[in-house]
This record gives sequence, C-alpha cells and structure tokens, in this order.
Amino acid sequence: MSPADPHPEANINATVSAGQSKRSDAERNRGRIIAAARTVFGRDGLNASMASVARETGVGIATLFRHFPRKEDLLAAVFADRMKAYAQATDAALADPDPWHGFTRYIETVCAMQAADRGFADILTMNFPGVPELEKHHARAYEGFLELIGRAQDSGHLRRDFTSRDLVLLLMANAGVLSATADAAPDAWRRLVAWMIQSFQAPARGPLPDPPTDAALYEAMHRAGQSAAAPETGKRR
Repeated sequence: MSPADPHPEANINATVSAGQSKRSDAERNRGRIIAAARTVFGRDGLNASMASVARETGVGIATLFRHFPRKEDLLAAVFADRMKAYAQATDAALADPDPWHGFTRYIETVCAMQAADRGFADILTMNFPGVPELEKHHARAYEGFLELIGRAQDSGHLRRDFTSRDLVLLLMANAGVLSATADAAPDAWRRLVAWMIQSFQAPARGPLPDPPTDAALYEAMHRAGQSAAAPETGKRR
C-alpha cells in the first residue's frame, strides 16, 4: 500500500487552480481571436482567410480551429452583436411618427453600418442558413422592414413598386461601392444612397424592370455566403 498523501487538500487545490488557469487561457485566446477577426474581416471583407485571422491573433491555425471549427462559427461570434443592432434599427425606424422619415432613416443607418465595417457590408448581402444566430436577426430585420415599406407607401411618399428586394439590391450596390472606393473616396457611398432614396420617392418617374424573384435573390445571397464560409483545406496543421 502506498502511504497516504500528507497534503491531499493542497493537491486538490493545485488541480483546481490548474484547471481554472487553462479555462482562463482558453477564454483569453477566444477573445483575442474574435477581436482579431473583427479587424481582419472589417479591413479585408469576409473572403479573408482563417489563416489571416490566426496571424493577426498571433496563434497557430490549430488553436483557432479548436475554438471555431467552422468559419461560420467565427462569423457568428464576430457579427452577432452587429446583426442584433441591424435588427434593432428597424425598431427605431418604426418608432418614428413620420413614416417616410423612418424609412429613409433606416436606409441611411444600415448603409452607414456597412460603411463602418467591410465585413458587415458583406454579411448583409449574404445568407447563412447554418448560422442560426445570424439568421434570427436577419429575419427579424426583414419583418420590420416590410412594415416600414407598408407605412411609407400608405403615407404616399414611397413609390408603390418598391419591394424589399430593392433594399437587398441597394445593399449589394453599396457594398460594391464601399469595396471599390474605401481608400480613395470613403464617402462616395453617401451619394449613391442619396440618389437611391430620391429614386424611391413617389411619385414614380417612370416604370421599372421587374425585380429579381425572391428565390433568385435568395440563391444569389446563399451562394455568396457559401463562398465566404468555404472550408480552407490543408490549413489546420
């Protein structure tokens, strides 16, 4: 028989302390990864690689994948708060007693959110069915925007042929302008948005081509999301 441990409580305390230290280290690494990913995605867009995030964090790629096995998991951690703010923007716009002002305020707010973060500019033009945290806020914002459209049209200020798909097209166009002009003309997006808001206003100046179908637009957004979150093979070593 082995002799009894003369300091059992000390050993237990040391084990507990070691476990707590490992958890604290893991939490710190997770927080550093999220902060670095915000920097990388905000600067380079969602097509930035997981390896770029690992380099920005100063950790190995294997450490990054232990915390976030899929790129979608990292996207959810990075953008959940921004998607929540995006959904809350509809609440603020609906609280405006002037339906047209509420509608235009929402458009300007969302486009400004895109301008502040290139990664978020991409997120708003994509679908991520495998990331419930993002899709939940996306769906809430969509429902609120439908109400904004109805109120603005009933007030007589928004042209009757405007649809929610037109907002998606605007966000796609704005994301493209932001990507092309970010360094050279960072405020160019404001002119695009002002032009578009004026074109939305009633009375309509003339008929428009038919908008893309919901199914076609969803497919385009879904493909963009798949491309951004595509797995990176051979990078976990």
